[in-house]
This record gives sequence, structure tokens and C-alpha cells, in this order.
Amino acid sequence: MKLILLPLLLLASVFTFAQQLDTPNYTVEIQELCPEGEVQCQNVLYKGTSKISGASIELKGSAWHSLCADGVTPCRFLGYKFNNGRIRYLVFESGLLQVIGSSGKVVLEEQGLWDYQQQDKATSDLQSQSTPDTKTKG
Repeated sequence: MKLILLPLLLLASVFTFAQQLDTPNYTVEIQELCPEGEVQCQNVLYKGTSKISGASIELKGSAWHSLCADGVTPCRFLGYKFNNGRIRYLVFESGLLQVIGSSGKVVLEEQGLWDYQQQDKATSDLQSQSTPDTKTKG
């Protein structure tokens, strides 16, 4: 019985945070597989799927932060970094997807919306549609 409970407790202690970024040509799923409260998660999964071809790629990477003045403490969350050999995939907090080739040149750059931004936009659109016209005739 104890052997069954231990894996369940370990599984429950790992917090999975998933989000999705939609750009014009790609859908990117990001999963943080770190304990809750861990600031610099080093276990992040990336699954990018082409909306055109359906081809996908899965990568492992980390959260990306700027450093505070001491040069050690993480300050501002910037997004996520992933490597595929010498090709770097950057997913910015702002929703920008950037792929940097082995030469250091940007080979792909697309602005997208995170799933929570799409939900906020949809809610805002619904609210603006349901707001009654306050103009009065007279």
C-alpha cells in the first residue's frame, strides 16, 4: 500500500502549468513540469505544430528570466528558451515566437496570442456587444 501511495504523492507534488500560443502559422503548447513556486523552471516542454503542414516538433527547455542587479537573482520573467541542436526557439511572454538559426540570424518571427489573451479578448468583445447604447433621443 505504501508503495502505491509514494508515486501518487510525488505526482501530486509536481505542478504542471500548461498554456498555448497561437501565431498565424503555428500552435505552440508550453508545459512547465516543475514544483509549484519554482521560479526558474528548468523542465519545460515545447510542442510546436505547423497549421499548414501539420508537422510538429517537441523540445525540452527552461523558463527565461532577466537577472536582478546582483547578477544572480531572477527578476523579470521573459518567456521560455529551447534548443534543437544549434537552433534556438524563443517564446516570449509577449506572445512572440522566434526561431534563431545556427548562424545567429532570425529565421522565423511571428507574433501570437496566448490562450488566456484570447479568452480575455473574447470576453471583452462579448461585453462590448452586450453594452446597451446609451444615446438618447430627444
